[in-house]
Amino acid sequence: MLSAFTPLSRRTCLQAGGLSAVGLSLPQLMASRTEGMTNPKPRRESSAGTAKACILLYMLGGAPQQETFDMKPEGPGSARSLFPSIATNVPGIDICGLLPDVARQADHLAIVRSVHHGGNALFHGAGVHYNLTGFANVPREGEPFLDRRDYPSIGAVLNQLRGTRHGLPAAVQLPMWITQDGPGREWAGQHAGFLGRKYDPLVMDYGYLKLNMDFNQAPATGEASLPGTLPPGFTLNQDLRGSRLERRLGLQQVLGQQRIGEGTPLARDWTKHQAQALDVLGAASTWKSFDVETESASLRARYGDDRLGRSCLVARRLVEAGVSLVTVIFGGWDTHSHHLEHTRDQLLPPLNRAYSALLEDLSDRGLLDTTLVAWTGDFGRTPVINGNSPPGRDHWASVYSAVLAGGGIRGGQVYGKSDRLAAEPVDNPVPVADFVATIYHALGYDAETTVIDPLNRPHHILAGQPLLGLFG
Repeated sequence: MLSAFTPLSRRTCLQAGGLSAVGLSLPQLMASRTEGMTNPKPRRESSAGTAKACILLYMLGGAPQQETFDMKPEGPGSARSLFPSIATNVPGIDICGLLPDVARQADHLAIVRSVHHGGNALFHGAGVHYNLTGFANVPREGEPFLDRRDYPSIGAVLNQLRGTRHGLPAAVQLPMWITQDGPGREWAGQHAGFLGRKYDPLVMDYGYLKLNMDFNQAPATGEASLPGTLPPGFTLNQDLRGSRLERRLGLQQVLGQQRIGEGTPLARDWTKHQAQALDVLGAASTWKSFDVETESASLRARYGDDRLGRSCLVARRLVEAGVSLVTVIFGGWDTHSHHLEHTRDQLLPPLNRAYSALLEDLSDRGLLDTTLVAWTGDFGRTPVINGNSPPGRDHWASVYSAVLAGGGIRGGQVYGKSDRLAAEPVDNPVPVADFVATIYHALGYDAETTVIDPLNRPHHILAGQPLLGLFG
């Protein structure tokens, strides 16, 4: 079964080499989409939001505000950034000097320097859930992993409110699950929670599961493959094309003529979903959005031929194809040690390249006005450098930076302010629920919008107030 608990990877996708491949996994995926389209979805849309889609760049582990968008050049000691700041193309706004290409896009950016949440900063899962849902996770001991008692992610909400478009789900996440150390340890907030499995976002898991610093350059073979290629579960094996597939389907029909439930609505629906799955396997034209090989070599190089760059390019292709939310995970920010080297050499350079390329590409194609690009993570990092060897910054949820661009956002602005240590908000504090509410507002949803759980109970999707001053 393709579900939030079964990542799409070579380990879990059934190959189209047997009867089960055309009679189990993809039909169940199609069935879940049809359910999402036919169930009632009470909602109320706001006319203020102009975005059709959102690309959420998620910095797994917690990016340091001091080394990205809140530099504190006059701050004392290690509260000051380890890197020099650089002027952007908007007078008065400075960001990290290792983000020069992003600095040239600052006229698109609304930098929010006062986001905070009350989640236990010891646990990444608390921050993940807050930032992907706008709500705190259901209290439980230890690290909060996926739990059906929790609130649904933004993507799950959109799966219910919008359903399938052009053969694709409303929400896709790539290139991996947000996980502590592998399958079964996925952090809270990534699936549909109490809405149920059928609204889970589609996670394109390309196999690299840990927070290790080589995340972005993981080898393109074995357990870790590069995004931007069509996963094996969505293509036919070479030896099962044409007449051989037809013969196999004919054999399946003969063997299954006396199936239990023949002629019932359930059996008829299964046949329909199987036909849809075969359409995907046979042509896969819609699913080609996941394949970047048709893009020019120069554009692929502009994004970067690594996991982040290729994921961002896929994200652009998916929103063009009609996907409402694409969440791109970029791991490695949990820099309790080697903070200087890792941020300088392995994190900021690919971020600078891919983030700026995405904004530029969307703008050039006329898509930025209708595509919100959000940048955030679990939390920020401590104002002080710790005593580890080599040293680093630890978790810090009391204040961190997040960024919005496009989708009706007025660029070239900074909202909120942290203190001189980048430790607490001192002007316009922004609970993370307000940041998530701003994403919903950009997409056309307001405080009256609800989703429906399996017991037919309505739930409001907003826990905060949108930052209306960022728009216009």
